[in-house]
Amino acid sequence: MIQPLRWALALALLWGTAARAEPAHGGRIERTRAVTVTANPAEPLPVVRVARGTPTLLLFSAPIQKKSLTFDESRIRVLDAGELSVIVQAVTDLKEGERHEIGVFFADGRAPSRAAFVLVTDPFDVDTRIDVQRPESPAAPCPNEAQPRVPLPEDFVLLGYVDREGVLVVPIKDVEDKAQGLKATSGLFYRGQGWSLVSLQIKNQPTQPRWAPREATFTGTRGPSLQARLVVEGEGVIAPGEFAQVLAVVDAPMLNTDTHFTLELRGDDGRSLRVPDMRFPKYGMGGEK
Repeated sequence: MIQPLRWALALALLWGTAARAEPAHGGRIERTRAVTVTANPAEPLPVVRVARGTPTLLLFSAPIQKKSLTFDESRIRVLDAGELSVIVQAVTDLKEGERHEIGVFFADGRAPSRAAFVLVTDPFDVDTRIDVQRPESPAAPCPNEAQPRVPLPEDFVLLGYVDREGVLVVPIKDVEDKAQGLKATSGLFYRGQGWSLVSLQIKNQPTQPRWAPREATFTGTRGPSLQARLVVEGEGVIAPGEFAQVLAVVDAPMLNTDTHFTLELRGDDGRSLRVPDMRFPKYGMGGEK
């Protein structure tokens, strides 16, 4: 039996490195292209054109974790996956406007850590080979360039974020929304001088696509909603089956501790997670009671 890598390389040599312009099954022209992996979650994913009856080879420049492949098995068939390649084929031609994502993680963990593509069917062209290129890592700064100083505990006092009352912390109950495919655990609510912060561990369920939180809002039973600053651990995207720490911060020195709030985290794919029945911690001796 030919090994997957050897099969992929044999196909690559057979097809050549130049774009082909021969009619494929169904009258489509077969193409060979190079695409670059998206490094910024805000950028659109590269498009790969697939068709029923025509295999498409994705040839990577670095080893991949083939077990991390995610795709819609009802619409996309993976014919083979190796150390440097994946061969895919549409079960049937995808309808006009139908788009399906396929993704896989690189083995070395270097950013960008995941390659993802949008699969479509084009009436005129089909990609038979895609050479997947990976953006180069940013060049290391010169030694004489000024580097940002790592914050120290004393900075929080000097900047006024912590005073003699210290920081108050209360736990938050776990929340799971099965319909949205999201779960929040290990929640903590911090309050200091003029600020409040919610820290959550968010899990994106394995059956869901990647999720990138974009907005965070506290909505209370009384008063206006509070738009929060949102910080997401790592690259800002939570892969299927993975956890990431998510922080929501508000600068509000006069918060009403008697008001119940709901924290809503909204993502770029329309999915959201609501953490209900939250109360801002009462702030120490000199603050709100």
